Amino acid sequence: MSRKAEPKSQGTPQAAAPKASAPSKAAASAKAAKPKAARKATATPLEETIGYRFSDADLLERALTHISALKGAQGRTGSYQRLEFLGDHVLGLAISEMLFEAFPKADEGELSRRLADLVRRETCADVARAVDLGAALRLGASEVRAGGRSRGAILADVCESLIGAIFLDGGYPAALAFVQRFWAERMRKPARPLRDPKTVLQEWAQARGLPTPSYREVERTGPHHDPVFRVAVTLPEREPAEGKGRSKRAAEQAAASALLSREGVRADG
Repeated sequence: MSRKAEPKSQGTPQAAAPKASAPSKAAASAKAAKPKAARKATATPLEETIGYRFSDADLLERALTHISALKGAQGRTGSYQRLEFLGDHVLGLAISEMLFEAFPKADEGELSRRLADLVRRETCADVARAVDLGAALRLGASEVRAGGRSRGAILADVCESLIGAIFLDGGYPAALAFVQRFWAERMRKPARPLRDPKTVLQEWAQARGLPTPSYREVERTGPHHDPVFRVAVTLPEREPAEGKGRSKRAAEQAAASALLSREGVRADG
């Protein structure tokens, strides 16, 4: 009988093992949920302002970290640059969807002009100021001294990186909700004429049988992360005109505006 009892003693622990696995999964789930609950209970001032609370606090921190605050190889991947790339494209998609729904009678040209106005760096920097992103930035000491918290180029980049972080943390619906909250009014009331100086200049030149204006970068100054461009625009039998801007596009617009002004043409058409 003792030999018959041996299999029972061996089978008892084997049968009990699966029962122990159920509570371990529940415990793991409860443990995983704790950081999210704690995160919601300690929302940052920025999260309160933008109306979105991150589940992954590291994503938010990375979105606010300028390369100057990091050292070595960590700078490229640990800063907001990759999130900025993603956020730029998410913003474009969100604005495109909003425009498509808000202006059902607008043609492709008008939609494109509205899109360009809403995703440009100046608009992103304006949104960043509205939510006081500058105060939340992680900057190196030299960048702080240089006024990085109020610099338009940095604010525009961080605004896009924040959108990228929201997209990764909460998906496209969360990113779209953020964009709708801070771009809807700007979408209804463009900050500048929809016919920009480059468009007006091109139409003015074509009406006079002139070729498409030619733009050339003359000079690039300033630090690598915050350059200033000087661009010249030329048309046959006319002196070139120049303009400066924080991006090539802005410099081209300024150059076109300068040429139009010299010819006595209003830049807004």
